[in-house]
Amino acid sequence: MWNHEQLRIFSGSSNPKLTDRICSELGQEQGRMKISRFKSGEIYVHYEESIRNCDVFLVQSLSHPINEHLVELMVMIDAAKRASARTVNVVLPYYGYARQERKAAPREPISAKMVADVLTTVGASRILTLDLHAPAIQGFFNIPVDHLTALDLISDYLKELNLPNPIVVSPDAGRAGTAERLANYLNTPFAIMIKKRPAHNESVITHVIGDVSGQTPIIIEDLIDTGSTIVNVVKTLKEQGANDAYVCATHPVFSSNALERLNHPNIKQLVVTDSIEISGETPNLHVLSVAPMLADAIRIILEGGSISTLFKSGGV
Repeated sequence: MWNHEQLRIFSGSSNPKLTDRICSELGQEQGRMKISRFKSGEIYVHYEESIRNCDVFLVQSLSHPINEHLVELMVMIDAAKRASARTVNVVLPYYGYARQERKAAPREPISAKMVADVLTTVGASRILTLDLHAPAIQGFFNIPVDHLTALDLISDYLKELNLPNPIVVSPDAGRAGTAERLANYLNTPFAIMIKKRPAHNESVITHVIGDVSGQTPIIIEDLIDTGSTIVNVVKTLKEQGANDAYVCATHPVFSSNALERLNHPNIKQLVVTDSIEISGETPNLHVLSVAPMLADAIRIILEGGSISTLFKSGGV
């Protein structure tokens, strides 16, 4: 059993409700910290309790406004390091900039690597994150990275629904591995959509690989941004004779009017997690909490053991 006196959990501005849930799972009070802005917009952080020789966990999702939340996290890490924290562990439920993990064209940045370098340089000891857009991002760090997945959480919920003739659908080739794992968990067939992207946040479905006629599609994604791709996928499936769809994703980025767009007559249910705090709701929205899983991961980090024991398949 870990020493509660040496554990401190603090929340950034991005998702304080999730931090509260994690603390509740651990029977731990949330740490006291002041975060404010100067008139110029500069971020100020002050820990209002001693953290000397403590294992500090900072909970912050890199969600909108992502650059504000990233700089805030950097300042939180720096302040903890200078306050003589024993370890500074960053709980990063949503890793922003993860879609910029490689050069797809000349003269482009690899921003996911830049974020990893920055967090390490300012003093992070460990990263605890969830369903990275590209699992290889773990290798961008020279510190331990614990990569969790919400796939078990989502699959357990879907099993409870007892859907008629379910089929797991990957909205593109890049999600095919995740779709296959979910299909194995649910013991269902799976299909793949082939798409092309003429521009950022735009997609065109060109082919459907698999028979979806008369089936209930379960569309699985790591994140949903504007929702345009998902709506295109749902429309295409409907044209192929499929039933209304269940759309599942770990990270509800929900930019612009995404929630309104996803309140679509052919989307039976929109299943996401609370990795990002959602402003607004729709009748078809169902939110699963990742707090118990993150709390269990924190216990394992403090007590020792294997993170892979949290997952059916032994991890991601």
